[in-house]
Amino acid sequence: MSWSYWHRWRRSRSLALANPQFAYLWDEPCTDEYVSLDCEMSCLDPKQAEILSIAAIRIKGARIIVSEHLKLLVKPAGQIDPASIAVHGLRAQDVQNGMAIETALAELLHFIGPRPLVGYYLEFDLAVLNRLLKPLLGVALPNAAIEVSALFYDQMVTAHRPDVDLSLSHILQTLNLPDLPRHDPLNDALLAAMVFLKLRCQPSLIP
Repeated sequence: MSWSYWHRWRRSRSLALANPQFAYLWDEPCTDEYVSLDCEMSCLDPKQAEILSIAAIRIKGARIIVSEHLKLLVKPAGQIDPASIAVHGLRAQDVQNGMAIETALAELLHFIGPRPLVGYYLEFDLAVLNRLLKPLLGVALPNAAIEVSALFYDQMVTAHRPDVDLSLSHILQTLNLPDLPRHDPLNDALLAAMVFLKLRCQPSLIP
């Protein structure tokens, strides 16, 4: 996409924004910069889920910039499904001092800017984020989304191996990457970033 076309498209989309201060989301992203993203939710239904915590880590070139990360705790308006507590361990008392979702979303948008987003099963997080962002932006996030399990599948699948185990444990083991305690959003964002860089920079290591 040429810069002139991008500029016209950005301008036309920013005019539709509910809040023009977020027009920078349509800027041309910096070359070779990404943000790895993970959220923990109040339930497993993307149409009802509220965000309890958000973590994001910047990736520049072949480096994960752990010092440039975002970690937010959010107080939900409703109840937390006990089934989700069993997954992430966040109870009502753990998030009662969290920030309002509007404040958290604004901080997240400023952190990610126009950069492409990286994640593991990112579709669920984006479905919830876009639903909650609609009152703030008026539109869905324009950022490109990169699903690391899809990258792994594309590199592993063959005619003789049509079924690929996409569990995170298997992906990490196959790529010889360290594991970290799961369902901590910062750890999960870091794991997704490591998978992304390993697949992107050293695909020959995949058997």
